[in-house]
Amino acid sequence: MNYGQLFRTVRHLKPTQVFYQLRCRLVKPTYKALVAPDIDIPRWKAKPIVKYKCCEGNRFVFLNLKSEFAGWSLTGNGMLWAYNQNYMDWLGQDGITEEEGCKWIDKFIEELPNNRVGLDPYPIALRSINWVKFFCSYPETATKTRLDSLYSQVMLLEKKLEYHLLANHLLEDAYALYICAIFFNDSRLLKKAEKLLLSQLEEQLLPDGAHYEQSPMYHCILLDRLLDCININQGEWGHHTSYVLHLTSFASRMLGHLESIVWKDGMIPLLNDSAYGIAPTVEQLFDYARRLGIEWKPIPMKACGYRKLKLGRMEAIVDVGNITATYQPGHTHADTFNYESRIDGKPFVVDTGISTYDKNERRQLERSTVAHNTVSVERRDTSEVWGGFRIGRRCHTEITDDTEKTIVASHNGFVKTCRRRFEMTDEGLVVEDWYDGEAVSYVHLAEDADAERVCVEGASTIDMKPWEYSTEYNWFHEGKVMEIHFNGYLKYLIR
Repeated sequence: MNYGQLFRTVRHLKPTQVFYQLRCRLVKPTYKALVAPDIDIPRWKAKPIVKYKCCEGNRFVFLNLKSEFAGWSLTGNGMLWAYNQNYMDWLGQDGITEEEGCKWIDKFIEELPNNRVGLDPYPIALRSINWVKFFCSYPETATKTRLDSLYSQVMLLEKKLEYHLLANHLLEDAYALYICAIFFNDSRLLKKAEKLLLSQLEEQLLPDGAHYEQSPMYHCILLDRLLDCININQGEWGHHTSYVLHLTSFASRMLGHLESIVWKDGMIPLLNDSAYGIAPTVEQLFDYARRLGIEWKPIPMKACGYRKLKLGRMEAIVDVGNITATYQPGHTHADTFNYESRIDGKPFVVDTGISTYDKNERRQLERSTVAHNTVSVERRDTSEVWGGFRIGRRCHTEITDDTEKTIVASHNGFVKTCRRRFEMTDEGLVVEDWYDGEAVSYVHLAEDADAERVCVEGASTIDMKPWEYSTEYNWFHEGKVMEIHFNGYLKYLIR
């Protein structure tokens, strides 16, 4: 074990995380069958967003991997695949019938005693919301046995709140408690959920409306769930009108950030841990918000560290920020000064993306600096990514020029300061790099990108190599990477 690396990682943790990490190892709450309160099934104001189709008959497709059902704790396709199976998102997919939904809910209840994955807090949280939506859509399916099971799972979740992880996991827990408290008309649980949810939204949303883990994909996932909370509150069993106004204010900020960061075609940039086919689309989110009567306007990006440069046919989204979720950077990459660009709406410079959450060589590569469109010295990382979801040493970024067309910033991720300048001009996107020594600037090109559009000045040598990148989990595109070697100064133009 690298104790220095471990120290550089844990020193950023909150005391709460340390306490609950120890507590999770010593105290292990178990599932207890409880009796749910008698309720009338509430109605939501609007129909929630339809989920991606992932179940057909007895076959599941998650993360672009297909498999017949073989048990709830199947991990042969990775733990994230097993988690997806236990979320039961297919209860909200288009075309699901009452009979099919009830079959899977009853199967889950019957096999719950032997399901070690399904009783982890994160799957409980997401599955609980999916069950509530299903029961609200088909009230006659909410039998006593099913409601007792849901209630018992929610009570277990309350004992297993993910304070040891914090960040999006604890926020998802709070969403689930809030929705289920309203569903069961449980005033005690609602009071606790309201306090937890409000505190986490205040902590996790940056002033510019971005979620502090700096992943556009997770921003969309968490916004969807926030809209669900507003939806059930606005329904016939709405609680605390003043409270839902707070939630609506947070949603407006998240929507404002989303409108600022998306490409012209409404797609999100694939920065940090982001992929297509997981979160609802931007169009779906905007439509959902409008149906709930929520208004918003674009918010200029500042605290999130991202900036958008655009002129004519060219768009670019650049990363000049620091790690903002300092105590939980699990979805962050060593990508300081990374960017993506599009020409005429088509991807040109692309992020390597993410294809897996398994703790393997590919995951390490996809978080590394050389997998991003930035500078590396001797293939070192700007920040110390390791272990799949860990970061030890972190570099610090300082922005010295920040205008509509020009961004200049420096970071201390290597022994000497590295500086980069982005400028959007009538000719195209200009990128300039300064480093007192030998370095390599990496430019990852989309599969159909014309490398002749990149005009380079100041290079020692340029190597063009094949490169695989992902826009979805377990799905690869054949692209190219330009490795531009330079000493001291480099400039290139994408036209």
